[in-house]
Amino acid sequence: MGMNRPQLLDGRMKIRHLVLIDALASATSIAQAAERLHVTQPVVTRALQELESVLGVSLFERSARGVTPTIFGEAFTDHARAMLAHLRVTADHIAELADAGIGTVVVGTHLAGSNLLLPLAIERLKRGRPKVTVIVHEANPEALAAELLSGGLDLIVGRLTTLDDAQRLRQEALYSEPVRLVARAGHPASAASADSAGLAGLMDYPWVLPVAETALRRELEAAFLREGLPLPADRVECTSILTTRHLLLNSDSIAALPELITHGEPGLCHLPIHLRSVSSSVGITEAAGRASSPATRTLADCLRAVAADLRPAR
Repeated sequence: MGMNRPQLLDGRMKIRHLVLIDALASATSIAQAAERLHVTQPVVTRALQELESVLGVSLFERSARGVTPTIFGEAFTDHARAMLAHLRVTADHIAELADAGIGTVVVGTHLAGSNLLLPLAIERLKRGRPKVTVIVHEANPEALAAELLSGGLDLIVGRLTTLDDAQRLRQEALYSEPVRLVARAGHPASAASADSAGLAGLMDYPWVLPVAETALRRELEAAFLREGLPLPADRVECTSILTTRHLLLNSDSIAALPELITHGEPGLCHLPIHLRSVSSSVGITEAAGRASSPATRTLADCLRAVAADLRPAR
């Protein structure tokens, strides 16, 4: 016989319990969680016991090394963070209704979209609502998706790829931006005849590749594999566009980058070798089922408008 369904609406579970679980899941011990919440350890212990009594399960295993979430703790933490994110959106919504000119939107970005789409959309937003605060976080797509689902981001701008939590995400394609091989202007491989040699003709050059845990890296590995090639032995792995740009401009390095990254960069050029198998859709990713604040909706509208302008320009 299965356990009874926990009664979560009988008034015993409080918002402070959700805040507690969020802090505990990010901490390594009761003491660290208490310090983050500015309360004493007994207060944290008592609140955790109250919540476990409401749910009828153990959320964390306690040991001399600290606390570790159980399978129930991991599941409840995901829901707690989603509920806290909803509450933050609600607070923003109420504040913005009181003053339509204010608000905050937290957006994540990675390579595609970060060079033109997002900056132009922010400029467009600021022209109409200068008091809206835009906070930009940059990371790889997987880390951004986790931050989005935990409530730390309002939306993500970048390449649309299949992620582990795809069923919990809502994606909207804005335009197609192919990934191209990029090098300095005048690079030896920039000759039109280089296309016939394919990737094999580029193996002796240094490369700048995305780090291993990114979707683009996996797609590039597949592209090399299709031509029966290993990854280049002479390579740097990084996600910093500034580091990548410096290496491209000051060496014979080659990188695979979204096409518009080279916009306005006279020192860089596209090599005549196409990566047709690498996905190219750029768009917006949001948490499915979560209401968006007015500021977030306004930025999304600005992104759509800028994307419409970028499409014919390409």
